[in-house]
Amino acid sequence: MDKVILAFEGEKIAARVRDILEGAGIAECLICHSAAEVKRLVNKLHTLVVVCGYKLRDETAETLCADLPLSCSVLVLAVQNLLDMIDSEDVFKLTAPVSRSDLLASVQMLSQVGHRIQRYQRPQHSGEETALVERAKALLMDRNGMTEEQAHRFLQKKSMDSGAKLLQTAQMVLDGSWLD
Repeated sequence: MDKVILAFEGEKIAARVRDILEGAGIAECLICHSAAEVKRLVNKLHTLVVVCGYKLRDETAETLCADLPLSCSVLVLAVQNLLDMIDSEDVFKLTAPVSRSDLLASVQMLSQVGHRIQRYQRPQHSGEETALVERAKALLMDRNGMTEEQAHRFLQKKSMDSGAKLLQTAQMVLDGSWLD
């Protein structure tokens, strides 16, 4: 069962959406109230679907969508006049009040699309390769006080800047070649 992030300012709406999705066996739901929480969970859990209201505590759904990976879809539930204010074609919209069947079908479809995108985006790494990258991130986190996300971005940036693969960059960090 996929994990879906529900991000609403109000607890009542989030609880109602969670009851519908979990009751139908479509998804396990995690509730957030801010875009920062959503971004952290999406990156940590590689979540494919975020269902939210037009605005969260710290930013709008449209702004949030721009900061999420391609494989993660944002579905906004709001009244039509708020949905009309969203310009991004990357944001999926459902007019509130939404029917149970429309909500379930939309989340299922977005989850399937996310799985397909993820399959083509992610290179397949062996357990040893993944462990090597994780060790490099842990070293960066320990020595430089980075968060996991910062360490990952550091590795990605160094890889892109040098033209090396992420695995090679991780090995260089572990060898002591690139510690900032």
